[in-house]
Amino acid sequence: MRTTTTRIFKSGNSLAVRIPKDMLPAEIPEEAQIEWHQGVWTIRPLHRQSLAGLMDVFRAFPADFMAEGREFHEQKARDWSGLSDDQPTAD
Repeated sequence: MRTTTTRIFKSGNSLAVRIPKDMLPAEIPEEAQIEWHQGVWTIRPLHRQSLAGLMDVFRAFPADFMAEGREFHEQKARDWSGLSDDQPTAD
């Protein structure tokens, strides 16, 4: 693990961190996740996966893939009694 000293400065109403040139990755991500925990900042790049090429994956399936369709599964009854209109629901 490499460690270096850098500058933190104000940029508008936000703080900005200067990442030195010698620490730049080959591909610079557009987004990062920043965590503040017990006085320590941790910055992790976010690598979003692209859906480019997804249609090629679908085309690779044989023509008779799932020719019989999907299995049918009976839906079980759900208990919604604990929910009311004024309580938030989890997404």
